Amino acid sequence: MGMVQSGVPRQPNRVLSLLWSNPVPRGFLLTGLTLVGLIGELAAARAGQDGLEQVFYLVAFLAGGVPSALAALQTLLKEHKLDVNLLMVIAALGALSVGQAADGVILLFLFSLSNTLQDWAFTRTRRAIEALMALRPEGATVRRGDQEVWVSLEDLQVGDLMLVRPGERFAADARLEEGHTYVDESAITGESVPVHKGPGDVLKSGTLNGQGVVAARVERPASESTLARLIQLVEAARAAKSPTEQFAARLEGPYTLAVLLSVPLIYGLMHYLLGLSSAEAWYRAMTFLVVASPCAVVISTPVAVLSAMAAGARAGVLFKSGAALEALAQARIVAFDKTGTLTEGRMRLVELLPLEGSRDQAHALAAGLERYSEHPIAKAITAAFSGEAAPVTAVQALRGKGIVGELQGQRVWAGTRILAEEQGASLSAFVQAHLERLEGQGFTTLLLGRENRIVALLAVADTPRPEAAAAVKALRRRGLRVVMLSGDRLAVAQHIAQAIGVPEVRAELLPEEKLRIIADLRAEGRVAMVGDGVNDAPALVSADVGISMAAGSDVALESADAVLMNNDLSRLSGALALARAANRTVRFNLLLALSVIVVVGALALLGQVPLPLGVLAHEGGTVFVVMMGLRLLGFRDFGPSPSELKEPLELETAAS
Repeated sequence: MGMVQSGVPRQPNRVLSLLWSNPVPRGFLLTGLTLVGLIGELAAARAGQDGLEQVFYLVAFLAGGVPSALAALQTLLKEHKLDVNLLMVIAALGALSVGQAADGVILLFLFSLSNTLQDWAFTRTRRAIEALMALRPEGATVRRGDQEVWVSLEDLQVGDLMLVRPGERFAADARLEEGHTYVDESAITGESVPVHKGPGDVLKSGTLNGQGVVAARVERPASESTLARLIQLVEAARAAKSPTEQFAARLEGPYTLAVLLSVPLIYGLMHYLLGLSSAEAWYRAMTFLVVASPCAVVISTPVAVLSAMAAGARAGVLFKSGAALEALAQARIVAFDKTGTLTEGRMRLVELLPLEGSRDQAHALAAGLERYSEHPIAKAITAAFSGEAAPVTAVQALRGKGIVGELQGQRVWAGTRILAEEQGASLSAFVQAHLERLEGQGFTTLLLGRENRIVALLAVADTPRPEAAAAVKALRRRGLRVVMLSGDRLAVAQHIAQAIGVPEVRAELLPEEKLRIIADLRAEGRVAMVGDGVNDAPALVSADVGISMAAGSDVALESADAVLMNNDLSRLSGALALARAANRTVRFNLLLALSVIVVVGALALLGQVPLPLGVLAHEGGTVFVVMMGLRLLGFRDFGPSPSELKEPLELETAAS
């Protein structure tokens, strides 16, 4: 019996404790109590129940005023600053002092509602971190010697062999050593289809093992993993502020002090100089105090920015700060790195022209020569072949020339013109013409030979990303100038640019030359730079806003202001649209908030605005701009529609 009794009240207490510790439920509860007090007070006044009316007044003032008063006191004591909370509490008490208690309650209710909506918007961005944190396992099972032991995340070391079962997440960045599986990478990269992984493939922390027990060698400490970096980026994004947010935050303290000091001045002016009665002068001063409170100015910008950042994170575009969002909205030029950004960053076999025998025979011979090589060209050739490779033996790589081997007592080889000449093979006019054609298209060519005969021509190339052409077209539709920056040969860069519709190409660039070109472009307009490699880092930092692919180098990720989490360039157009929408919302909110203060404040001084209308104009405007900011949470336009991309290209003006 005693155990039952002692256990009964604990569950409700725990629920209340959890409810009270969360600012959003707590805010809605207090706002609701304030509204109950307001409605109850009005009903009691109509029924002539004075005692009950006072009780409801007390409930409303306590629920709506005490939290703001405590927040104001905390800011004053810890940061030595005056803030809007203090201003609103004084304004409510001022309404009470002129016999307008109901207006004071309405003021507290609307102010409480706007703060709660703001907390709700903040929570939406905080959930991005919580979702990432949920992907991080507490530890992993590792094989050490002949034993399998479970170690915590902090004790996981580089070189440990993790054993990961189906349904478990990889605790650190690793490389698969044993087994085959399909890995769900959707939470990290946005890839909706599980990706096949075999020995040698890279595995990212936080991704989900789908099939079979696999063994993977840890390549980075858990604290430096892909998932850990993403969490750090999201946390930094929440903390950083845009220039407009910084302006609003700096305005709050001095403006609050100025408004509070203006109240006795207005009272003195109205009473002693203009001859108004003491009650009337005080009434106008209190009305001005309510109207002039900068709630909408202070709240509107962070709500809009954080809502936009949350919408971007949901769609796979992570802005590290509100400043990045603001800078992207103002961008007029987009500069792309080529390799790994506009292209996939890996070679593919794009043409095989047999001169002797069949295509399959030539490909089997090339695969037999290249199957043991780690060179990107060799990987492209073997990856494109699904049959049985020729049994080439005595394979030897010749640096800068190619590869040679033996097949059935004959010398076989694959490589450059120089290697062909060394093997005694002559280039016919036919072969020479096809080599020039392929190289003119930007392809890397390879001659395949047997003894002193050329038996096939092969061409490999770094191919454009599937979405690159659509992404470039969508950006140009929005009025942006698109430029490609590449360290590759001019012919290669021009071929890729033509394939995806980039009108301007700068090729054969060193990293310092990319930096110079970014500086030149910035003289013509705001520049966004998109890249993925170590050599892109200086340009990413130099640009007005740097955007990195999530699969890019660590240096690029750290240098960039925004990250494309799913490596999908088609998200860029949507990110730009989101940034512009956020910028328009912030400007509209600030204009509306300042207009209300100036216009209604002036009318209040002239006695043309009664306190109830001043309360409605001020707090109604605050709630309105908060709701305008929250609209950005529903932003969905993150990619051009297929039908839109089929239409002729008609550029928007930069002003749009």
